[in-house]
Amino acid sequence: MVNDRQSLDLTTFARPLAGAAVEWRISEAPVPYPEAVAAMESRVAAIAAGEAPELVWLLEHPPLYTSGTSGNAGDLLEARFPLFATGRGGQLTYHGPGQRVAYVMLDLKRRQPDVRAFVAGLEAWIIRTLAAFNVRGERREDRVGVWVKRPDKGPGFEDKIAAIGVRLRRWVSFHGISINVEPDLTHFDAIVPCGVVDPRYGVTSLADLGHPVSMMDLDIALRQAFTEVFGPAEARLLETRSQATV
Repeated sequence: MVNDRQSLDLTTFARPLAGAAVEWRISEAPVPYPEAVAAMESRVAAIAAGEAPELVWLLEHPPLYTSGTSGNAGDLLEARFPLFATGRGGQLTYHGPGQRVAYVMLDLKRRQPDVRAFVAGLEAWIIRTLAAFNVRGERREDRVGVWVKRPDKGPGFEDKIAAIGVRLRRWVSFHGISINVEPDLTHFDAIVPCGVVDPRYGVTSLADLGHPVSMMDLDIALRQAFTEVFGPAEARLLETRSQATV
């Protein structure tokens, strides 16, 4: 087993499938969480059946908390927003305006049926995206997600800027990543984010780090970095108002 995710070979993920680009969609309006999950499940079934291309879906959610398969009820300190139990991996996290969520539906059976390598690919995607804005994101073997060092807060202090939580069905991935662009960081105060209780480890955003980045600029960087790690993506715009359809 490979112990260092940074040493994994990600090149096999970049192989195009049957000449088709990965579909790339953006929802302009906030998508309610239950609608997003239902849409993902439908699309994952279609991908597994060979009836739809792979998809990356970019969106924002209204303020809410989600709890993954390792979630601890005690990590919800204050019920400020709705809490949704979800089948993704991980623990408790916050989603809301100012945070870019990317739901990633890739056929790993045809790419590389290796969950660990897939997570490493997601981390590499985030790190390359942040680098476009001169932010150094880093992996941690004992903490999933992408972190930035905060020497301004003290020795050993780090903040999480991006979260990862995935699920597989018939080797097709869904759920994905979230990057804090400019969310209200106080909304994380009502939970123990991802079960991390060490006071040296907090949560940050691009805006908090002094990088005012628009969601459009982030999406451009995401697409470029995605192509480098996972292969070509076909750009489309899907405006979602009341019903999510992917």
